[in-house]
Amino acid sequence: MPRVYVGAGSNIDGAAKLRQALAALGAVFGPLTVSPCYVNAAYGFTGEDFHNLVLAFDTALPLGAVLAALHAVEEQCGRPRAAAKWAPRAMDLDVLLYGELVGEFPGAVLPRPDLLKRAYLLGPLADIAPALRHPLLGETFAALWAAFDRSDWHPRLSQ
Repeated sequence: MPRVYVGAGSNIDGAAKLRQALAALGAVFGPLTVSPCYVNAAYGFTGEDFHNLVLAFDTALPLGAVLAALHAVEEQCGRPRAAAKWAPRAMDLDVLLYGELVGEFPGAVLPRPDLLKRAYLLGPLADIAPALRHPLLGETFAALWAAFDRSDWHPRLSQ
């Protein structure tokens, strides 16, 4: 059964929306592994700070069904499907890794290309899966995080 890693973020009532999303995702996928929640400045636009975390779960569902479930939870949290890309988000759920899948799939590129470019994705993933290896690079996420330039990332842990 594949292990799925999902980046979650919100900058509209972020802590409450993440709690709502985690409850809904737990109801769909069962037990979740959840990183600490980091609060950091919005990326790509000016707006309220984001609350970000990474979560993981095991599922027998195919990637398309996982994506559909994530979209449904985003909508439950108040995100319209036609929301602008670089704008405030009630909820943003992105598949970072789905087992060992590599490639372009309807609705996803795996591993997620910006995983290695965004501290708010890589750091929380390294928190919960430090020994996991990147499916293309073969490096552990702990090693990738240790080598990551964090000079522009100044998060604080959410309460």
